Amino acid sequence: MWNLQGYQNGPFNLYSYYVGYNPPTSVNPYPRFPIIHNQAFLSPFTYVVGDVTIQTNTFIGPFVSIRADEGTPFYIGSNSNLQDGVILHGLKNKYFEKDDKRYSIYIGNRVSVAHGALVHGPCRVDDDVFIGFKAIVYNAIIGKGSFISSGAVVTNGVELKPNSFVPPGANIDTQEKANSLAAVPKTEEEFAKEVQRVNQEFPAAYSLYFGKNKCTCGLAC
Repeated sequence: MWNLQGYQNGPFNLYSYYVGYNPPTSVNPYPRFPIIHNQAFLSPFTYVVGDVTIQTNTFIGPFVSIRADEGTPFYIGSNSNLQDGVILHGLKNKYFEKDDKRYSIYIGNRVSVAHGALVHGPCRVDDDVFIGFKAIVYNAIIGKGSFISSGAVVTNGVELKPNSFVPPGANIDTQEKANSLAAVPKTEEEFAKEVQRVNQEFPAAYSLYFGKNKCTCGLAC
């Protein structure tokens, strides 16, 4: 999965991703290398740098960018999924706490972040949350089991209580708006569970094709 050397036109590997240290800067002077569980899966064309922890059986889709080069650290729990084109980045020296630890971005277990969404720290996303297509979460706490619909924005330091439903395209930028949200409808709850169920099969399934140690059948089995 790493870039291969020795090609006439430079390093090239069709199935490459990049995992590396954050570059030392005045705002983040200490290089840190990501800690990625060996049963998590990084798709081709993903980019992960800095103090990032990714736990077991989490799926990182193609073209996901996880840059802990300014705000840091990031944490992504087990059985979660970041789908194609998701971006994670954080502001310097801005944090939320979880279990007495400070994080620029904290994403819990069984969280789905759908295609093209932006999660920008400081933020905390608790377990069993669904973040929809092209949604934006920035400077917010998202309570367990909440559902953020496509194109919605949650920001400005708000905290969503558990099981909050953010409608499509909504702008939740005050605590008053956050407090007024309804509970997640049953249809969306079931949809989120099914998305998470499907995606938690991908790490093992994709590893058969992209694993480093392949047998004579061509699969990494």
